[in-house]
Amino acid sequence: MRASLSILAASVILAGSALAQTTTMPPAGSPPAGTRPASPGTGGPTGSSNPAVSTGGNAPSSVNASGTAALVAMTALEKGANSFTEGQVKSRLEGAGFSNVTDLAKDGDGIWRGKAMRDGKSVSVGFDYKGNIAAG
Repeated sequence: MRASLSILAASVILAGSALAQTTTMPPAGSPPAGTRPASPGTGGPTGSSNPAVSTGGNAPSSVNASGTAALVAMTALEKGANSFTEGQVKSRLEGAGFSNVTDLAKDGDGIWRGKAMRDGKSVSVGFDYKGNIAAG
């Protein structure tokens, strides 16, 4: 009985290591390893479908295809763990056409809020974890 258990244990260990060494080959005609086709409409490699993740270029997610800022309503800003730093938020806001960005502080919902100038007017601004910008 003891010998049977030892043989069974050895078989399981050997089978597991054999499986761990198995490699899969890409289908014939697929791109070489390490390359990925461009995502439709982006020109960049395929990647995350998360809009907060930029897979091509350095444009923030709050800039639309025409290169202008895509502003959302203050109520559309989403709560969440915001990993943007104050400097990054200020840079994104300035890139979206705001100037004199001041009083930036992250609220309890993870949304950066502050004040800025746009078109000669003082506005309240918000910036969420996805890179959405709001002004009001």
